[in-house]
Amino acid sequence: MVGRARSSNRLGPAFTNLFTASLASNLGDGIARTAVPLLAARLTDDALLISGVAAMAMLPWLFCAIPAGILIDRIDRRLAMALAEIVRVALAVALCVLAATSTLTIGWLYAIIFVYGAFETLYDGATRAVVPSLVRKIDLPRANSRIEAGELVVQNFLAGPLTSLLFAVSVLIPLGANAVAFAVAAVLAILLPRVASGRQHALARAEPQIAWFRQFVDGYRFIVSSRMLVVLWSVSTMTGLAYSFATASVVLFILHSLQVPEAWFGIFMLSGAVGGIIGSVVANRLKNRWGAGTTMAVMGVIGGVTFVALGAWPNVWAAAVVFAISSGSSTIWNILVMSLRQSIIPGHLLGRVHGTWRTLLWGVMPLGSVLGGLVGRIDLALPLIIGGLAATALSIVFFGFFRRLPNAEDIPDPNGPDALVTL
Repeated sequence: MVGRARSSNRLGPAFTNLFTASLASNLGDGIARTAVPLLAARLTDDALLISGVAAMAMLPWLFCAIPAGILIDRIDRRLAMALAEIVRVALAVALCVLAATSTLTIGWLYAIIFVYGAFETLYDGATRAVVPSLVRKIDLPRANSRIEAGELVVQNFLAGPLTSLLFAVSVLIPLGANAVAFAVAAVLAILLPRVASGRQHALARAEPQIAWFRQFVDGYRFIVSSRMLVVLWSVSTMTGLAYSFATASVVLFILHSLQVPEAWFGIFMLSGAVGGIIGSVVANRLKNRWGAGTTMAVMGVIGGVTFVALGAWPNVWAAAVVFAISSGSSTIWNILVMSLRQSIIPGHLLGRVHGTWRTLLWGVMPLGSVLGGLVGRIDLALPLIIGGLAATALSIVFFGFFRRLPNAEDIPDPNGPDALVTL
């Protein structure tokens, strides 16, 4: 189209700073997300208790995402990121002490996971709110793709295999590295430029200070002002429920059904990382060729079908290929839906809307995890098959809706006076 802005090859030094902070934080996340399931598997072989780990990781989004969003919109977003990382350093140290003194129980593990997740809502929300301040709207898919790719590379190619191998030597080594990674991320967050603070949006609007407890429904009000957002929010939530059901006891499926040794758990997970990286590379190209809507519609169907295939054919090599395809389709979906939301939401509401969105989306996932864990007691493949079928059905029913979704760069300026009217 003549006159349309073109994407730049360079996203700028400010985004590079954010990207580097994200890499450090994701290294810590990758260590935690590999070590914690392995710790849980050492403490118990009960599929329901194992599913509780996934449930406790998601539960904070139900209770903490909106308060975190309010905080993100009220304070310097750089400080919010740093605060979250400092708390996670303390949690990593606490986990080290419990493991070293042989006093770690599944109850303590649940508690640490919950608090960790509570501050993850703060860090994740602040990071997502910062991106639109650092890059142009047309560059949002590329910026989000880079962050997703960095997350996959660091968590899976570096943190995953290394953690699995070091875990077999001593659990204290990866947990100690976890604390260091979060500390580095905290320092890098503070060094982000002033534009990342988000204060410019509040100053531009010159709004009076409102009591924080009166802002709980701001994100909800914005979402329900747009039929497109309401439907997207609802379908995303139902799909998230199906996905959490499918993956509730996947660590036991990999270790027992596929008979992958504990030390090779992280290596196996590389198949998903490869698929995710490929997805992050091709997401913007597929969007440019097919449009964001059609791309999301196709990826939704692929994502559901792959879970069914993973449970139906428990062969380690076939599972690796299917796992890669599943991860790639989910990555493409996440990049495009995040870019779409960032282009629609005004800067001063990014934290609250993001928090409200994930309160429902991620808040229902503990329910899916517990239900999937109960079914996993019968057969570890059943959650994958049932959850995959549910996700596939949703994607087919709403295929036409997804196809009509616009590209991020075609959305009117969300900070303009007519932003809500034009959606």
